Amino acid sequence: MASLKDATQLTEGIENLVNDLRSELEDGDVDFEKLVSLSDQISERADALAETFSSVNDALMQRIDEVRSGGSNRSGSRSKKQKAGSRS
Repeated sequence: MASLKDATQLTEGIENLVNDLRSELEDGDVDFEKLVSLSDQISERADALAETFSSVNDALMQRIDEVRSGGSNRSGSRSKKQKAGSRS
């Protein structure tokens, strides 16, 4: 199962790219093509990370809406079966 710790690992690549960008800027010998490339990579990874979080949020909200509206609730049916089994 994925966790927030796993999500933290996803940001490490972005951090490394930002550090590379910072180093390139502070170096004094600025290579604008490299700056463009690093910036594009940061943007692409940040977008992918945002899409991942958005997908997870959508899935959770959909599940919450299903539970609130009385839709298919697997855990609820399991609880009923467990209660019925404990009565026998």
